[in-house]
Amino acid sequence: MTSETRTRALVLDGSTLTIEDVHAAAAGLVRVEIAEDAWQQVIRSRQFMLKQTASDTPIYGFNRGVGLNKDRIVEEQAYESYNRSLLYAHSAGVTPYADVRDVRAAMLARLNTLLVGTTGASPSLIRQYAEFLNAGIHPLLPTRGSVGAGDITLLSHLGLAFIGEGDVMYKGERISAKAALIHAGLEPVKLGAKDGLAIVSSNAFAAGSGALVIHECEQLLELADLVCALSLEALQGQLSPLDESVHRSRPYEGQGRSSSRMRIFLSRSSLWDNRAVALQDPLSFRSASPVHGAALEALNYARSSLQLHLNSSEDNPCVLEEEGRILATASFEPLAWVLGFEMLGIALSHVSKISCYRSIKLCTPSFTGLPRFLAPEEHILAFSTIQKTFTALDTEIRQLSNPVSADYYSLAGDMEDHSTNAPLAVHKTAEIIDRLTYILAIEAMHAAQAIDLRKNIKLGEGTRHAYNRIRSVIPFLDRDRSLSGDVQAVYTLLKAGELGQK
Repeated sequence: MTSETRTRALVLDGSTLTIEDVHAAAAGLVRVEIAEDAWQQVIRSRQFMLKQTASDTPIYGFNRGVGLNKDRIVEEQAYESYNRSLLYAHSAGVTPYADVRDVRAAMLARLNTLLVGTTGASPSLIRQYAEFLNAGIHPLLPTRGSVGAGDITLLSHLGLAFIGEGDVMYKGERISAKAALIHAGLEPVKLGAKDGLAIVSSNAFAAGSGALVIHECEQLLELADLVCALSLEALQGQLSPLDESVHRSRPYEGQGRSSSRMRIFLSRSSLWDNRAVALQDPLSFRSASPVHGAALEALNYARSSLQLHLNSSEDNPCVLEEEGRILATASFEPLAWVLGFEMLGIALSHVSKISCYRSIKLCTPSFTGLPRFLAPEEHILAFSTIQKTFTALDTEIRQLSNPVSADYYSLAGDMEDHSTNAPLAVHKTAEIIDRLTYILAIEAMHAAQAIDLRKNIKLGEGTRHAYNRIRSVIPFLDRDRSLSGDVQAVYTLLKAGELGQK
């Protein structure tokens, strides 16, 4: 992640950050800059915040403690020591550590919400987020310990690195944050009033990781359409369910998008010319675009609600400098977009299930007219046993699709009696996507084998390319061999996004 790899500037203003921007920054493809208007708002907000030093008005996290300790007075001379202690006390996450991409996504997510200008944090602290991103300093960030009402036990570890404590990953090595700062020519941040709360009171870990999951899921659902189209070629199935007129009469946006993509993948396929033998195909084929479309609808909701979060205040209290007010809030509450991830997980479990059924159907002679388990000769077992693998993966997906946002305790002296488990909701969605990629890889293997057994099929433009890419990494199964390597090869192809690329 060197400066040479960053080809463009990503200018953050607190209001226009996209999912694609988070992906690019996490991959180290951009350098981060702060818009001047947003920076001036940060300065005004901080100046207004500091004016409250002479006031006797209790302000949460500023001149008063946090959590159940909200009644404890924080004296001006103790601001730095109190905020440092706040970071120590909140550094309670446990391993495994997040990978570099998730750490970068978390820093970017929090930087952008700080630029909304409602935090009142020190400009030097806010600048440190950008400096770390551009210098490639990645704090060791535990992934477990947040209940999803602000990732306070996790993000505190970012704060430790900002002040030169703890360890970081820098240029591929684990070193002390102090050493990394020296190498990068940066200074540790000196914490001021409210800075500790500004660091920890955020859902940036879950939100940043969530943006990366959304980006990956968009690619996955396009691959699901492509693999399904390939299976239709293998089945020699009916294309009438994809007809554009059908979707005009039932205009769900996601369903229409999925069917449109499949029509494009199948462009110039002989399926458009042939009269299919079966009057209707099994629902795992016939209902593919409605099922994939439902997942797209869930994805769109999760994406839009998360993107709103990434470009809005998540601070308590909320500093309204222009109105001259500081208000207690619940702006850290992420349930709106967490529910989107819960819904998305359930939708993806349906995508998984019908993919498994398509693979089973492709191995069933009564549906395909091809040999049992797609074996080229009777003495070959072919795909008989691999059914255990993809159905076991689907079982894991079904378990992972169970909601977790409603499982929480009342904490902090019964003050904090709601939470969402946001990081867990995001993590299990990522795990679903990974397993589903394996399942789609196995379906693609079945489809390619069936196409070879049919011989001389005229494939569509997209499906022909997909078939050729599959055959570039695994050969036709002409005799029994270990299939684990084949599965991994096609999985890697899908994971790299190369199945649909020309």
